[in-house]
Amino acid sequence: MSDRLSIIVVEQDRERALMIVDSLMEAGDYDIQVIAEVSSLSRRISEKNPDIVLVDITSPSRDMIEELTLATAPMERPVAMFVDQSDDSLAKSAIEAGVSAYVVDDLRPERMRPVMTAAIARFNMFRRMRDELAETKRALEERKVIDRAKGLLMKARGMSEDEAYGLLRKTAMDQGRKISEVAQALVTAADLLS
Repeated sequence: MSDRLSIIVVEQDRERALMIVDSLMEAGDYDIQVIAEVSSLSRRISEKNPDIVLVDITSPSRDMIEELTLATAPMERPVAMFVDQSDDSLAKSAIEAGVSAYVVDDLRPERMRPVMTAAIARFNMFRRMRDELAETKRALEERKVIDRAKGLLMKARGMSEDEAYGLLRKTAMDQGRKISEVAQALVTAADLLS
């Protein structure tokens, strides 16, 4: 995120939108834009590509939650949603859609900055967790390919597992490639030959 936070405020009521913008301006130096029409929300948010989205709505509909899902997929930015009444199923849907903060019981100006800070922190925490999960999955897939390549070498050349791994490692170093790349090439070649 840049030094100057860009914020989209989704608010249909003009007076409330002005109140939100004024309280944000008092809280910091932000680039603020307001979206008053919720139809095509995902397209409008994507076009503006903000750092954070603040949604103030009396009672969000499932359609709006779906629009937010599209707007934040694949979890591109933090979203804070302010609603007037609690609804467990909508809260669950909002969180599953990628809403970082779901605040019930009116939007008060003094709560804006802490809620934004919490939404950004929660978003960043979940993004780190998603990145770590993706890296772990990638490493597991690489490990599977390396194990398969070792098995192919052990069978074809009558080598031990350590010798097969040593040959993969030496080949990778000689070619300036990663062991997983050499292993994938061997597995692909074996699949073509079988």
